[in-house]
Amino acid sequence: MTETPETDAARYDFRTIEDRWLPVWEERQPFRSGKEGDSRPTKYVLDMFPYPSGDLHMGHAEAYALGDVIARHWVQKGFNVLHPIGWDSFGLPAENAAIKRGVDPAGWTEDNIAQQLSSMKRYACSFDWDRVLMTHRPDYYHWNQWIFTRLFERGLAYRKPSQVNWCPFDQTVLANEQVVDGRCERCDTLVTKKKLTQWYFKVTDYADELLDDLETLRGAWPDKVLAMQRNWIGRSRGADVEFAIEGRDEPIAIYTTRPDTLHGATFMVVAADSDLAAELAEGADDATRAEFAAYVESVKTASDIDRLATDRPKTGVFLQRYGINPVNGERLPIWASDYVLADYGHGAIMAVPAHDQRDLDFARAMDLPVRVVLDCRDDAGEPLADPAESGVATTGDGVLINSGSLDGLAKAEAIAAITAELDAAGSGHASVNYRLRDWLISRQRYWGTPIPIIHCDACGEVPVPDDQLPVTLPPAEGLDLKPKGQSPLAAATDWVTTTCPRCGGAALRDTDTMDTFVDSSWYFLRYLSVGKTDGPFDVEEAKRWAPVDQYVGGVTHAILHLLYARFFTKALRDMGMIDFGEPFSALLNQGMVLMDGSAMSKSRGNLVRLSEQLDEYGVDAVRLTMAFAGPPEDDIDWADVSPAGSAKFLARAWRLARDVDSAPGTDPATGDVALRAVTHRTLHEAQELIESFRFNVVVARTMELVNATRKAIDSGAGAADPAVREAAEAVAILLSLFAPYCAEDMWSMLGHEDVALATYPAVDESLLVEETVTCIVQVMGKVRDRLEVPPGIGQDELRELALATEGARRAIGDSAIRTVIVKAPRLVNVVTA
Repeated sequence: MTETPETDAARYDFRTIEDRWLPVWEERQPFRSGKEGDSRPTKYVLDMFPYPSGDLHMGHAEAYALGDVIARHWVQKGFNVLHPIGWDSFGLPAENAAIKRGVDPAGWTEDNIAQQLSSMKRYACSFDWDRVLMTHRPDYYHWNQWIFTRLFERGLAYRKPSQVNWCPFDQTVLANEQVVDGRCERCDTLVTKKKLTQWYFKVTDYADELLDDLETLRGAWPDKVLAMQRNWIGRSRGADVEFAIEGRDEPIAIYTTRPDTLHGATFMVVAADSDLAAELAEGADDATRAEFAAYVESVKTASDIDRLATDRPKTGVFLQRYGINPVNGERLPIWASDYVLADYGHGAIMAVPAHDQRDLDFARAMDLPVRVVLDCRDDAGEPLADPAESGVATTGDGVLINSGSLDGLAKAEAIAAITAELDAAGSGHASVNYRLRDWLISRQRYWGTPIPIIHCDACGEVPVPDDQLPVTLPPAEGLDLKPKGQSPLAAATDWVTTTCPRCGGAALRDTDTMDTFVDSSWYFLRYLSVGKTDGPFDVEEAKRWAPVDQYVGGVTHAILHLLYARFFTKALRDMGMIDFGEPFSALLNQGMVLMDGSAMSKSRGNLVRLSEQLDEYGVDAVRLTMAFAGPPEDDIDWADVSPAGSAKFLARAWRLARDVDSAPGTDPATGDVALRAVTHRTLHEAQELIESFRFNVVVARTMELVNATRKAIDSGAGAADPAVREAAEAVAILLSLFAPYCAEDMWSMLGHEDVALATYPAVDESLLVEETVTCIVQVMGKVRDRLEVPPGIGQDELRELALATEGARRAIGDSAIRTVIVKAPRLVNVVTA
């Protein structure tokens, strides 16, 4: 439709509106959650906090827009909502940037935080600006150290030597998930293995609870995330079996989930990079030792994930050693290979190639025997092809064959029988194993939380006393922060040299810093009392607010960040500091923001800058576009959406408030009933849609309400109709979830103040009742007629009415009716013979 030209004063101008309301919100702080005497029930909404590397980007824009919808709606519904923000500000990017630019990482970090803070305030999220935290500041990492000390006292923090992922460029340890295709995710350098003595948190002590408690999150966390957590923990039940080794006093213990297949073992494999493999190789000839040494070097460049890939070519070295199968006395050749991991089970396996695909691939590559011990059959009851010929392992349960006393037994019976035999013979026992490994927290870099341990020749590892915390980082000035294989802190001799708190003798500080996952594992609790100086958080505030009711963030953190936060929560609970065991009651993962089908990057030439989009279209248009693009979990391709279209819609909505010509408080009951019905149906549906995260549909319904209201103004009730005011106010309240500037301006024009704090309108149930609904009548799935029927019509009555329609009778003709499918009151489908 064509509307009359506007004067400059009456035109929707997002720049003017943003300039008008941002300083007002800065003064009023409408989302401050710590007001005294506030008796409203509480809700805690948390967005994963950002890393301060430059300004906010399009991914931030999506995540914060989505979390803000939830927080604002809960305020409308009468809750006291805690919605804080902070910065995950320790880590490699700041340190590498400081090295590249020759600046202090603290200064670089603070400058970026200031830039992001300004952008966040412009973006108008409902954050409580009294609760900001930054993990690089001593008032935060003091409590990292305090919690470390408590874990150390409980045996949950310890130090041990082990093979670790090592980035030669960044000169630091990497966690498995930081290795992508064998390369460091940050600098793309090939990763190698290195044996170092490192600090660990004993996450495995909570393995069962971490796994079992996932069941309590079913329906509240995405199924995909729950599956990823389960797989990462990887609990399995089986048996530990001891194999005697020729020429070795001690047997080798292997873990297997299928001890019933022991008779099918034809060789053994040990992890090439394990101490056991090195020991066994010592007994080989010179050529084999040289081959083994070269092979181990090649293994160092592969990540654990790559090594376990089923499609990876199988390689290895025969160690010229043999193990003895405890159930039949057979000699089994022992190989070293990279498809077995040193820290899984006992770092060695029995290989049953007929019934394990990786073992079969290895056997075929090395020309090793394959023996079938399971009679596996297809759905027709026919035996499956021999794996030695087909190249496909038969991995079903099957019935045992070629297995002595186990022949004819099914899997469960055979496992129980063989485990009992092994136990009686002293060569095995039932066992539980986990894929989960303890959390390696040591990092050989400067920009992180110093580990609060003092090394004393006389006393060993001594925690820094609480009254000497925090152990602050020495100034970066004068330190060479370039990677060199050990932490730059080692060069700060005045800082490193100290005295032992126990004996008073000369001692040295630990020079490693903590993995930044430590910072993010408990930050949700620090938000509850950011200024607290006598503890990490206020226990009473934790009882009031925690756990988090709704957590929002990317699926990239679906495994380790969430796992470690869950571990911290359980450990703090066991310390008596909190009374719950899961940190995040519900989780929403948003997708990525792409451009032309690919992740945005300068190198691809498809980078879209958030600041430029905000300048061109305005904050509200960008936020509305993010919400309208699709379900939150789906990726958004910015090339396929229209912030310009969102801006036009907002102008159209804004003009509704300008055109309303009735006083605030006018009783809408005397207004246009048809428009009122649209308004109340929209409000009713929006509540359910928001709770199910279908924000895009809420936007669509709001657009429909705007159109209905404009139609009423222009062709029906007129601007003075109370129903028009009611509809415009409803539009403003709904838009405040997505487009706060436009909504606030509308609310002000409608004679009110603080739309963000407005109560969600009560829905008049009587206006939701439809007098009639349209029932579609189909024959063989094709629409043949329509009926207007009461919403509560019964199935039998609707069936008869549908069969009596002219369209149905004509389509059925002389055909016999096989069945009639009735879905009252909307559909009847007649199926003919």
